[in-house]
Amino acid sequence: MPSEKVTCGGLIERIGTDKATIKYKTETEDIEEVLPIADHQIGLQKIAQLLLDNEIGVIADTKEIDIVGHRVVHGGKPFKKTTVIDDDVKDKIKSLFTLAPLHNPPNLQGIILAEEIFSTAKQVAVFDTAFHHTIPEKVKKYAIPTDFYDNHRIQLYGFHGTSHKYVSEKAIEFLKLKQSKIITIHLGNGCSITAVKDGVSIDHSMGFTPSNGLIMGSRSGDIDHALIFHMVTTMGYNLEDVNTLLTKKSGMLGLTGYSDLRDIEAEAANGNKACQLGLEMNAYRIKKYIGSYAVAMNGLDAIVFTAGIGENSDLLRTMVCSDMDFMGIEIDNIKNEARSKGINVISKDDAKVKVMVIPTNEELEIAKQAYNL
Repeated sequence: MPSEKVTCGGLIERIGTDKATIKYKTETEDIEEVLPIADHQIGLQKIAQLLLDNEIGVIADTKEIDIVGHRVVHGGKPFKKTTVIDDDVKDKIKSLFTLAPLHNPPNLQGIILAEEIFSTAKQVAVFDTAFHHTIPEKVKKYAIPTDFYDNHRIQLYGFHGTSHKYVSEKAIEFLKLKQSKIITIHLGNGCSITAVKDGVSIDHSMGFTPSNGLIMGSRSGDIDHALIFHMVTTMGYNLEDVNTLLTKKSGMLGLTGYSDLRDIEAEAANGNKACQLGLEMNAYRIKKYIGSYAVAMNGLDAIVFTAGIGENSDLLRTMVCSDMDFMGIEIDNIKNEARSKGINVISKDDAKVKVMVIPTNEELEIAKQAYNL
């Protein structure tokens, strides 16, 4: 750094299954391997092995690494900016486990493992919630007794902030906007949508935890909170069962039996009605948020699709943007179906609102913030 050249890149998908996929790429190697990976701990150890491998690794000694940047999903009120990690920071991240049960535990696990492997490096945390600390009080405060906000830190925090920050800045730069009203839509296994006005987050679909808002891979998104009481008092569920159901067994998985959108789209194309309905529900939920955020900003310059689904599912982008011409949202089918690299404008040339696909680069954003710190 500050060079943005990538020495090595990779990822692991479908952790917790027998068909997890490891991708590892350097200037001379391009490896893809399918194997069982039970949890994040095993996955992180596998990554470390690849980086240090005598033949295909990119570092000979862990002391070559000065800084390790970590994505941490929930920073709560204590963390509004990128932070060097010490024992106190780790304790605070742990205290937030209940607010992001799918994310903060493996995030902390990654930090602890990195401390062991890269023992001479500084560990730096970049928080998903930090970008959203600009959301105004009238938006982030819930309509419950004020004591919960003032003394118990219960409020809307927002998530995927590193991604929303990166793609919104790229859109503003690309469109050369001095003033801007942009909606960024991060669609992956977790999904969220942000209203970004003049480069600043002013509203966001997730809240106190990364559980509400859009329909996700295994999370329900928005529901009537009274349903939880009904399930406990009338249907015999305990609270732990309800939490597991809403975070790990709902969303697209609960609707279709599949959590990966690639599988759902394939099944829908073969006539699976549950998958077809799941896609319709998913797109409809996104459309509702687009409408409300356009109103919140009193206009709309651009919509940005990003992350694994947002960047790759031309079908879902079509479904979201259909019947939205009254707002000036019209996509060009040929542009939408093209799989070009980099930033792509997929709206019609004369459309009032630019619809864009911008590949997110949370790794680069994390690296830049960690380096700058």
